[in-house]
Amino acid sequence: MATAELTVEDKQKELYRLQTIDSELDEIKVLKGELPMEVDDLEDEMKGLETRLQKLKDNLSNLETEIANHNTNIQESNILIERYTKQLDDVKNNREYDALSKEIELQKLEIELSEKKISGIQKDMDAKTELLESTQARRDEKATALEGKKVELEKIIAKTEKEEQKLMKRSEKQRKLIEDRLLSAYDRIRASYRNGLAVAFVERDACGGCFSKIPPQVQIEIGLRKKIIACEHCGRVLVDENILASND
Repeated sequence: MATAELTVEDKQKELYRLQTIDSELDEIKVLKGELPMEVDDLEDEMKGLETRLQKLKDNLSNLETEIANHNTNIQESNILIERYTKQLDDVKNNREYDALSKEIELQKLEIELSEKKISGIQKDMDAKTELLESTQARRDEKATALEGKKVELEKIIAKTEKEEQKLMKRSEKQRKLIEDRLLSAYDRIRASYRNGLAVAFVERDACGGCFSKIPPQVQIEIGLRKKIIACEHCGRVLVDENILASND
């Protein structure tokens, strides 16, 4: 039956059937709980930690290179000091002696400066190494938590995937039986409530969604199924509980 040919009662029935299917899908989502989001969050956090670890490793590598360069400078300065010291024995005048002495003093200052820089770099390396170790420990902790969440989620998916796929296909097929305007309103209402309930029964003279009292006259109109009626309090589409009693 094309949507244009549906009576109001038929429209209510098809809308209610869609709600029933989507509610079953919602139950599966509840079963999964926050696990999909938790897995995504942990994966994002792991990526951030891995990036941080790589930066720390790169920084440490650069600092090691700096220390190696300063050690090379110290070795070169020591070689020069040894050379200049030997040359002192062969000087012919005070001017040569003073020049060599200055060169020796200059190399000693270079060594002192390099040693001071190495000391500062080493402190920086110690701090970064400590941070690297704590970050690795945190990464390992998150990796363990992520693995546990994935296993838990995979078990639920394995248990519900077939049913979920089946329900999704039914929902997609059912949506084609409902006119666009009504479907749009249904989706909007579903998105407004955590339980995804857009179509509710009238139960004990109240809306089955928000439990607000429904006036007797409105209940009569709902029972007649001559027009789509929404709860004036929550906006949910109201149907009587016998909506499918005459289902053929």
